[in-house]
Amino acid sequence: MGLILRIEDVSKSFGSLKALDSVTMELEKGAIVGLIGPNGSGKTTLFNVIAGVFHADSGRVILAGQDITHDSPDKIVKKGVARTFQIPKPFASLSVLQNVAIGATYGRGAYGDRLRAESKAREVLSFAGLSGREETQANDLTLAELRRLEMARALATEPSVLLLDEVMAGLNPSEVGKAIELIQKTRSELGITILVVEHVMQAIMTLSDSVIVLNYGRRIAQGTPSEIAHNRSVIEAYLGEEYVVS
Repeated sequence: MGLILRIEDVSKSFGSLKALDSVTMELEKGAIVGLIGPNGSGKTTLFNVIAGVFHADSGRVILAGQDITHDSPDKIVKKGVARTFQIPKPFASLSVLQNVAIGATYGRGAYGDRLRAESKAREVLSFAGLSGREETQANDLTLAELRRLEMARALATEPSVLLLDEVMAGLNPSEVGKAIELIQKTRSELGITILVVEHVMQAIMTLSDSVIVLNYGRRIAQGTPSEIAHNRSVIEAYLGEEYVVS
């Protein structure tokens, strides 16, 4: 299917802390790739580098053949990369509809007209399972709804690559199951490539075509979920013996 995103020897330091150390990885079009590792391993820093929040000290980020390493976040969104956050960051005083319309306004589709942006937002909210909540203030949503709102706002930008940062954190098993279904539907119906950071290992192993493991800012493994579950370095660094797939 071809590559859509390539990270080439990316490093990023904050003072004496090397958050990313020569990380290289590739995403195939239409893939769901899991990104796992201990807290502090560099996962969110990598998301921030891809999304333009931080610029790499060295290395390159290539999106669909274009070098976006030094682009600003707004330019990167318009080129097709959207992301969610570990802690939901809605515009709390605005309605659910207004939050998602903002994504539509500033994304690739550039729905500058308010009515068109709101029409796009309604379409995305229906897709994300938030129909009926359009006029609710964002700060009145449940945690599960907030996480769906994060996804909806990102999807409204019409991304080709979606970065999901712990969209299942704090959810109960039923809500996790629904989140998995939404992610799978996002790939199958919209064709979006997804890179997902998650600590819910059962979800990662269920969702992912392949899994990349970071530790101390370095990539220590990449493979299928089964290969990762049997990888001794990954077990010792992160998973623990209870995650070994027999």
